[in-house]
Amino acid sequence: MRDNTEARVRLAFVEDDEDFREVVGNELADHGFDVDGYGDGESLLAAFEDGTSVDIILLDWNLPSVSGIDLLPRLRRNGVNLPVVFLTGRSQPVYEKLALDRGAVDFVDKGRGVPILAQRLKLILSAKSNISPTDSESFHCGRLMLKPGTSRAFWDNVDLNLTTTEFKIVHLLASNVGRFVTYRSVYDCMHYVGFIAGSGENGYRTNVRSCIKRIRNKFRAVDPEFAEIDNYQAFGYRWGKA
Repeated sequence: MRDNTEARVRLAFVEDDEDFREVVGNELADHGFDVDGYGDGESLLAAFEDGTSVDIILLDWNLPSVSGIDLLPRLRRNGVNLPVVFLTGRSQPVYEKLALDRGAVDFVDKGRGVPILAQRLKLILSAKSNISPTDSESFHCGRLMLKPGTSRAFWDNVDLNLTTTEFKIVHLLASNVGRFVTYRSVYDCMHYVGFIAGSGENGYRTNVRSCIKRIRNKFRAVDPEFAEIDNYQAFGYRWGKA
């Protein structure tokens, strides 16, 4: 029986195993999702070119022609900045780290089951939609300008082409200018509060450091003298000086 107590979410699910795609799609439908299924990345790209509209993208890693991990940057280059979640059997940390580095917002093992997947998808969308009216306006911090409504960031009016996750981190840091933000807070902002991933109790710090490095490189590609993100080792990061 379908759950009709919540607004339905439209999801694009890219999975080349037709049987698996159908089974998972039907189960997600019972959890409040309207699922558009695609057998490969090219079909998804074509659908966006034709004007399809979804709320979130669910990607398999192993896809014909273009793998899921290579499809993600193509989506970004085509202006598709929706949250992307990997649903894959490649559960090793090295794959998870690569997916998060490329801009995915979550990484779910196929063995976790659809109820857990559905809950994580809804938490991601809940965090994304929790933007106040003032947050939808441009946010300025010195030479930085952020547009939360479209997740775009500009340095000296040059678009930095940040991923959704990178944007969220910059927005968090710049909103706390002069104050250090803990590794845990940065990681929660990348996913949701309490999300656990990485190797060991503090394994998430590796993902945070990798993402911060990528963000710095994007700023420095525009401004080689960029030095606004300061690190307090073993604690966290801050934007600007106190």
